[in-house]
Order: sequence, then C-alpha cells, then structure tokens
Amino acid sequence: MKKFLSILLILLVCFVAQAQNKTFVVLGKVTDSASGLPLAGASAYCQNTTYGTISNNEGLFFMRLPNGGYDLVVTYTGYERKMFRISSNTITTDTLEIILAKEEKSMEEVAVVATNEVPDGWLKYGDFFTRHFIGTTPNAAYCTLENPEVLHFFYSKKRNRLKVTADSDLVVKNYALGYIVRYQLDSFSYDYGTEISQFTGSPFFIEIDTTEEVKNEWMKNRARTYLGSRLHFMRALYDSTVTEEGFIVEKLEPGESEDSTGYKSTLITDIYNEDDYVADSTDVTINWTGQYRVSYKSVLPDKSFLAEFKLPLNTRFQITVLDIADGFVIEQNGYFYEQYNVINTGYWAWKKLAELLPYDYAYEY
Repeated sequence: MKKFLSILLILLVCFVAQAQNKTFVVLGKVTDSASGLPLAGASAYCQNTTYGTISNNEGLFFMRLPNGGYDLVVTYTGYERKMFRISSNTITTDTLEIILAKEEKSMEEVAVVATNEVPDGWLKYGDFFTRHFIGTTPNAAYCTLENPEVLHFFYSKKRNRLKVTADSDLVVKNYALGYIVRYQLDSFSYDYGTEISQFTGSPFFIEIDTTEEVKNEWMKNRARTYLGSRLHFMRALYDSTVTEEGFIVEKLEPGESEDSTGYKSTLITDIYNEDDYVADSTDVTINWTGQYRVSYKSVLPDKSFLAEFKLPLNTRFQITVLDIADGFVIEQNGYFYEQYNVINTGYWAWKKLAELLPYDYAYEY
C-alpha cells in the first residue's frame, strides 16, 4: 500500500506541474465499518459529471478533476452510500478515509412496501413518472428509460401522494445530447393536491460513442440546452458576467404589480455589490434571500413550453423564479451549495433530466 501511495504522490506532482493549477487530485480509501477491511470494487464518482472510478484490491481510488466543486459519491452493493462535498479549494493530498456500513432497511420502509405498493405500477404510472422525471421538453422525446423494471410505485390515499423508489440505478439514454445517465434515485414524489413533483438523486454521465457527424450534432444540441440554463447562470454569476451573458435579475416582493403575480419587481443594477456578492480566490458567496426573477433574453423560450403553460406565443424571455432561503456559494465550474436552499419554478423547473448537462461540460463561445 505504501508503494502504491508513493506512486500516486509522484503522479500528483506531475499532474500539478502539467495542468498549471487547472486540476486537482482526489485520493480515497474505502473500508468496511465492522471489519476495517478494504472494499475492492467500490464505486466512486462525482455526481452530475462524467468522472468516476472504482477502488482497487486495497480499497484505494484515484481521480483527477478540473478545478471547481463536486459532490463525491461512494457506493458499494449492500452498503450505505456516502457523499462528500469536495473542491479544488479544500481538498488536500491526504487520502480520504471512507468507511461504509452495511445497509439496513427500517421497519417503516418494510411497512410501506407491505401496504402501499401498486400492482402493475409501471403500467399505471410509467408515463406519468417519465413526464415528471425525464421531462416534456423536445429533448425528452429522444430519451429512453432502459430498465423500468427496477421501479416501485406507492400511492398513499390518505396523503394523496405518489412515491417512487428504485432497486438499482436508473439507466436513461439521451440521444439528443449524447449521454447515458445512470441515476441513483433517492426519492420521487408527486403531491396531487399541490401538483408539485420532487425528486432527488445522484446522476452520473457516460459519453455515448458514435460517428463524428453525430457527435457534432450533439455538441450543437448541448450548446442550445446550456444557453440560459441554471448551469449557465451560475457560471456567469461566478465570472461576474451576468448582464453580458444575457441575463436580467429582478428582486420580487409582495405588492402592486402590472401583472397578476401579486409581486412588484425591482431590477438589480448592482449585482456585484459587496453586501450581496463576496468573491475570494476560488468561490463566490451570494447573499440573496427571498424571491428573484431571472430572465434570459438571448434565446427565445421553447414553443412547447409556452404551449404547455398556456403563455403568449410572442413571449421573448426564458423566465425562472428563484426562492432562496439563505444564500449559496458557487464554485468556478458552476457547482453551488447548498442546493436545497434554492427552489426553481418556471423555465428551469420545466427542464428536467432530459436537459441536464454535467458540470464538466464546456461551452465553446
């Protein structure tokens, strides 16, 4: 093991010298919590990226990542999953010690399975789930869920709520953007009373191999998907180029307005004021709270979005409303935290899994 770590440290020095501080290295060791023995073949990947690997016979893994922030996910069959926030700002050359415990189902989970699972759930709810998970955008028509048999559907009549779980990773092939997405579904729920769907999980992207002609078409589709997206906006905020990139930000507060929203809007002209925007050498802290309207003017909203939400066909902006609980921090690749502090409604909420791009996607201007 010492020899292996020595080799990794030598590689680290070489990589740092070659990359000119544009990348950083993650070293980890995965062990069993009970025995302390290494777990060979554990999966380690950065959520919402194309970067992943597995541990060797000594439980060790290695990854070199572009600078920025990531959620590192470590899994092993039959064990509880662990997630760590890492970034080029906080990671060191020390080996991450990752201790996994065997997974145990709670009595509550057993009770839910015993009483609420819907027979033939996919036949009854499959199309509904697909629309709320993969989406209804034009790209969604080119996506296929490869393993629907791993899904389980539970309906609570008392709560009027649908819950969906999965035995293993969902595999979605996106032939519009050229990715296979392995999605470890934590939870999916739909409240029929409020008509709100929510899902969380850990996506991992794999590039689909094909001809150069098709790849060029996928690159065009990715660029169209990126422009005006949440990833685009977060990167523009980090780079202090929000206006130049085509975004308009307004603060919303209850009051008289020209429309029927019941909110008055105030254009934010000084986005980078020192109270709301704090930048250091590696990340940016945004001290916003409350509701904000983000409009993107450089690309028209998709006509299918306007038709679905019965909006005027001459609408010129992609509009999203952010409900922010307590600010957030952005890393240079567009990753931000805490993500549960920021709730999207409007255009970004409409763009679901079919429109998702990994954090290592690079838009070419």
